[in-house]
Amino acid sequence: MLGILFLYFIGKQFYDLAKKYNKSEWGYSLLGIIMYYVGTFLGGIVIGLTSYYFDFSLEGISDLMFGFMAIPFGLLMTWLTYLLLKKNFTNSPSSINVLDDTILDEEL
Repeated sequence: MLGILFLYFIGKQFYDLAKKYNKSEWGYSLLGIIMYYVGTFLGGIVIGLTSYYFDFSLEGISDLMFGFMAIPFGLLMTWLTYLLLKKNFTNSPSSINVLDDTILDEEL
């Protein structure tokens, strides 16, 4: 249930961001959800490698607890992706409306 709520709110934020800058709403909401799963996957790898290098066992930890440990990595990856997209959308030439007719005629 918690995962479904995360997916809804992540998808909604990316959908609204894409709609604000006239981009593909559904494409970017799916990108946000995919980035959440990529982040949790990478978080699981980081947790596993950390346990290997620091010699502590993950055998006593349930799958549910392991999933909860990976959630912050997914949220961090999603947040970073959101910030990167927002920065790219605000700096893109298509989002800047230049209506100055004298740009080409300055020398005349």
